[in-house]
Amino acid sequence: MFLSSFRSNAQLNKRILSFMLFTFVVYLTIGLPLAVLPGFVHNTLGYNSVLAGLVISVQYFSTLISRPHAGRYADLLGPKRVVIFGLICCGISGIFYAAAYFLTDWPLASLLLLCLARVFLGVGESFGSTGTTLWGIGAVGAKHTARVISWNGVATYGAMAVGAPLGVMLNHRFGLMGVAVLIVVAAAIAAILACLKAAISVTAGKRIAFKAVVGRIWLYGLGLGFGTIGFGVIATFITLYYADKGWSGAAFTLTLFSLGFVGARLVFGNMINRFGGLRVSLVSFVFEIAGLLMIWQGHDPLSVQLGAFLTGSGFSLIFPALGVEAVKQVPPQNQGTALGLYSAFLDLGLGITGPVAGLIISRLGTPSIYLAAAFMVVVAWLLTLKIWLQTDTQKSAE
Repeated sequence: MFLSSFRSNAQLNKRILSFMLFTFVVYLTIGLPLAVLPGFVHNTLGYNSVLAGLVISVQYFSTLISRPHAGRYADLLGPKRVVIFGLICCGISGIFYAAAYFLTDWPLASLLLLCLARVFLGVGESFGSTGTTLWGIGAVGAKHTARVISWNGVATYGAMAVGAPLGVMLNHRFGLMGVAVLIVVAAAIAAILACLKAAISVTAGKRIAFKAVVGRIWLYGLGLGFGTIGFGVIATFITLYYADKGWSGAAFTLTLFSLGFVGARLVFGNMINRFGGLRVSLVSFVFEIAGLLMIWQGHDPLSVQLGAFLTGSGFSLIFPALGVEAVKQVPPQNQGTALGLYSAFLDLGLGITGPVAGLIISRLGTPSIYLAAAFMVVVAWLLTLKIWLQTDTQKSAE
């Protein structure tokens, strides 16, 4: 019995992972330039930290705007086409990075090309990751939604864990051009593989209005958005934090964050089905807050690295835990729209983080952004507690 169950789970995971390859490539193209671009904008092009943060945030705003469309088109056309389109956009971003590298003698032109790259990368992220998640759910069944979302996150931050240090290494050897070439090659190979994979049928049935979907999931998304700020300040500004302190190892800290994220997904992913997404989120937020406070008070690289690992571990289950609860609020034929809208709150949180954190840094110093992020995660905890209490009251009334 146990052996049969183990084999069944192994086959299911294998099938899910065959789709997660596309998510991995999407986020590899995001992770590769992540630790490189702030330094390129600040040191090579000569712009300040606020503008460096804004360039990073262009991608998040692009993803924010395009994410609901990705979910809607996946509902209408099927996720396979959406994924292929997303991978093509990721590849185009690499072409613009290469052009920006060649125009460093014209800083403004180079900066604008970087912004264009971030726009295409944002669209690529929204279509590629949303489409892959829906493709996986459609292939293995809605009852495995939590597992698909969890594995999607493992692929996401596994790619970030690989991409951040690899991008730094390529930048050291070949400059931004090395990063750009790998982005184009990886996206092209993944797009070809996606074309060869079988599509799934589109769910039929009457769809509820877009406005109604927003009304059903916005509180879950808002909790996700505030909870995402901790990831945003680590991913975007940890290199500047280390530079201000005169330390080395910023890329390794990003890797530790990602390892904490992936490890928590692998070890505790089943907790969502056992205890419910809201309870898991409440516990996860506490760990994220503790990690951010450790970074804020960090007096040496080790304490900051431990804080990043703890933040990643806490943030790990928030997206699938709240996401499972959000998707439950709509019928299957609106699942893509709901997931796209829910994910858009993550993009909103990241998009706001860059420029606001850059402004805080210019006035209060780099460590202060981690205290501010911890406060925002407390707000996310309070929102989730409100949803949990409302849900518990409704169940008692029934």
